[in-house]
Amino acid sequence: MKEELNILIQAQYPLIYLVTSEEERAEQEIARIAQLKTQHRRVFMWTVTHGIIEYGQQKQTTQHNTVSPEAAIEWVVRQREPGIFIFKDLHPFITSPPVMRWLRDAIANFKGTEKIIILMSPLQEIPIELEKDIVVLDFPFPDLSELNQVLSHQLEKIKTRRTTTEVREKLLKAALGLTRDEAEKVYRKAYVKAGRLTEEEVDIVLSEKKQLIRRNGVLDFIEEDETIDAVGGLEELKRWLKQRSDAFTERAREYGLPQPKGMLILGVPGCGKSLIAKTTSRLWGLPLLRLDMGRVYDGSMVGRSEANLRNALKTAESISPAILFIDELDKAFAGGTGSADSDGGTSSRIFGSFLTWMQEKTSPVFVMATANRVERLPGEFLRKGRFDEIFFVDLPTPDERQDIFKIHLSKRRSDISRFDIEQLAKVSDGFSGAEIEQALIAAMYEAFAQDREFTQLDIIAAIKSTLPLSRTMTEQVTALRDWARQRARPASASVAEYQRLEF
Repeated sequence: MKEELNILIQAQYPLIYLVTSEEERAEQEIARIAQLKTQHRRVFMWTVTHGIIEYGQQKQTTQHNTVSPEAAIEWVVRQREPGIFIFKDLHPFITSPPVMRWLRDAIANFKGTEKIIILMSPLQEIPIELEKDIVVLDFPFPDLSELNQVLSHQLEKIKTRRTTTEVREKLLKAALGLTRDEAEKVYRKAYVKAGRLTEEEVDIVLSEKKQLIRRNGVLDFIEEDETIDAVGGLEELKRWLKQRSDAFTERAREYGLPQPKGMLILGVPGCGKSLIAKTTSRLWGLPLLRLDMGRVYDGSMVGRSEANLRNALKTAESISPAILFIDELDKAFAGGTGSADSDGGTSSRIFGSFLTWMQEKTSPVFVMATANRVERLPGEFLRKGRFDEIFFVDLPTPDERQDIFKIHLSKRRSDISRFDIEQLAKVSDGFSGAEIEQALIAAMYEAFAQDREFTQLDIIAAIKSTLPLSRTMTEQVTALRDWARQRARPASASVAEYQRLEF
């Protein structure tokens, strides 16, 4: 991106929109470009509080009376010398007719003058009138080399002995996805808390990083204690995931394998789709970020929702390799293809932006999505190339129900030999994994209220008194099965083997 910015300035693009919240770091990069022999231009900055001030000077009351954006742009237009003029947070004013007209006049005036206006803001706001004349760039988060400078500066300040290469690498990778200021604060916090910066303080950096990620309100850092063995059945899906456990390593790149894009897990509610997504994080040893689409949508300001999605995806890319988890994709994008009447087209733009990102992303972010209602999913999600594989999770087979009972009983009692697992699996025909767990919990409550140990009969009674979803919503489950039989890969090993033999 920095090289692209340099090229745009050399090519005399009159209006550049730089999306970033790191003003100081972006200013330093622009000033560095301006001082190159091929450029050598003065740099000025505008804010609504101080007006126009030359870069490097103290912030004092401006002599040019340029606090208002209209007066500031007019002042820039009247300058005869080449220069780079940075306007910070102009987005609240850019849609007003006077500001928009002055910007268009400036673009026309700048031809052959080597004058450039750079709009710097954390929020992208571009009126239609300027779309053809503006270039938008995202200023990236610090890479490992920049974070290395931050860490070196911190180590010099605390006068610690030199760290090993391995420890330094872990501290740097733990801070990926943070801004320069955030990284400085995290390293200081780790030192204040532990009195040193060693391998043991990586967890402190990671814990603070999780808080910073949660702070944006759109992404959640998910930690799952369960392993993939806690999921009963779904052996075909597990086998697929285990095959790709080293897919993001350098060894896989040397072998010539492409990085996995993602997977979509369809299925009946309560059958382990979300749990398998969460446990994959531990299996692959990658951080798991959940994208909350409900919090992406923000009607407080035009363009806020799109900015929320862009920032979330940028954060996921900056800490990659990582898993981006989207639960119930069918609800998140159900109205994405025709939202002009309901929300002014916001859902359509969000949907289009996400599809484009999935198609064009080069960073190792594995998208793991789950869905219950396939008829609500836009067809664009289901075409080949969006996901590496689409799996269908059906109601558990008898053998899988036995595995599920063993898992849940073993969590609650050390000795489960007194239970007839085969009988429990037989009487729970049509139950999902979640319904089996809830029946077991209901049986435990019944016995606990009578101050005794729960038995086989308690579990059977709880099962008999429960009406599973497969019976209350038979039509929906049948339709989902019919759709998936020819279009998705079965997650259960027995079904997958049967289909292979049938083929």
